[in-house]
Amino acid sequence: MQTSELQAVKQRFGIIGNNSLLNRAIDIAVQVANTDLSVLITGESGVGKENFPQIIHQYSYRKHNSFIAINCGAIPEGTIDSELFGHEKGAFTSATSDRKGYFEVADGGTIFLDEVGELPLSTQVRLLRVLEAGEFMRVGSSKVQKTNVRVVAATNVNMLEAIQNKKFREDLYYRLNAVPIYVPPLRERKEDILLLFRKFANDFAEKYNMPPIKLSEEAQILLQKYYWKGNIRQLKNVTEQISVIEHNRDISSDILAKYLPDSETRQMPALFSHGSSHDKSFNDEREILYQVLFDMKKDMNDLKKLVNNIIKQGNINISEDPVYEVPTIFEQQQETHIPTIIDRQQPVSRIINPNDEIQDTEEYTEESLSLEESEKRMIVKALEKHKKRKDAAKDLNISERTLYRKIKEYGLE
Repeated sequence: MQTSELQAVKQRFGIIGNNSLLNRAIDIAVQVANTDLSVLITGESGVGKENFPQIIHQYSYRKHNSFIAINCGAIPEGTIDSELFGHEKGAFTSATSDRKGYFEVADGGTIFLDEVGELPLSTQVRLLRVLEAGEFMRVGSSKVQKTNVRVVAATNVNMLEAIQNKKFREDLYYRLNAVPIYVPPLRERKEDILLLFRKFANDFAEKYNMPPIKLSEEAQILLQKYYWKGNIRQLKNVTEQISVIEHNRDISSDILAKYLPDSETRQMPALFSHGSSHDKSFNDEREILYQVLFDMKKDMNDLKKLVNNIIKQGNINISEDPVYEVPTIFEQQQETHIPTIIDRQQPVSRIINPNDEIQDTEEYTEESLSLEESEKRMIVKALEKHKKRKDAAKDLNISERTLYRKIKEYGLE
């Protein structure tokens, strides 16, 4: 497809972006529009899959007939067969009259089955017959009816995994997937993120009668680096929130960071409180592991001090109550393995003798047990090493937002 034709399609259907994967998806949709092949559109939630069935219908010879969009996940399992294929009077308790289903109403047109992966297995059998023979029967009827319908389906479910789990029929999958169209997530379209943001900002400025918001250079970088789990839908919501809430129209990275969920950017374990264990809350397994290791370190230091005091006092016969070697943990802060616990029922061969010269206990100094101090030292070293904070954040393997918060918290500005 030529560039001018591609831009015309985007303008007609309100599609924004120049990503090659997006352009490929649009090109395929236009190319297969005039065929009767079934199309399966895949992609994450919020990427804009709903635009492609419209493209396929409007560029086909069926464009003057019906286009019906159905959200399969929103229809209860007990009524979905009636909705799709119709029913006869008396087929079930509330069936007081005959009713046409969508496949009968849309004869000669296009049906878009959104969230097709949510269809019950019994309905999948009926749909397979429509795709293979163009035939269906109303619920409660034995009369076979014909329909000429183009089926376009979409899903954000991993269909191959659903087939393995016996939740979706393999033969139906291959019937639907005659032409696959993949719509990329926003994180694979980084060059389109700023274009979409500006479009949404201008739309909301016009809607709410206010100047459009603008991002600083650092905020633009943060916007493009963000994961965007909710894709275009999430970006639009964030843009609207900022447009309505913020009085300042120039948005810095600090302001933008307030509107981005912390769970998707935070990579450093949270600081632990020094209160009781009932006051602590852990956000992930890493924080639990850190707490366990720090508690073990404290126990090891207490045990070393106890051994040191016993040896200094010299009033205990150590040969009768041997002291066992304890492995040192936390030689490096990054070490995350837990040492093997020594069974006290099996004595270690080496016994400490009071006459031996003890090197590591005479000048024993307890190591710092503060995670805050260790974290602060790491941040200071990174800031001294790098001129730019974003490089320091990258070196620390944390987000810029987290680094800014830590700098303020420790007074390192």
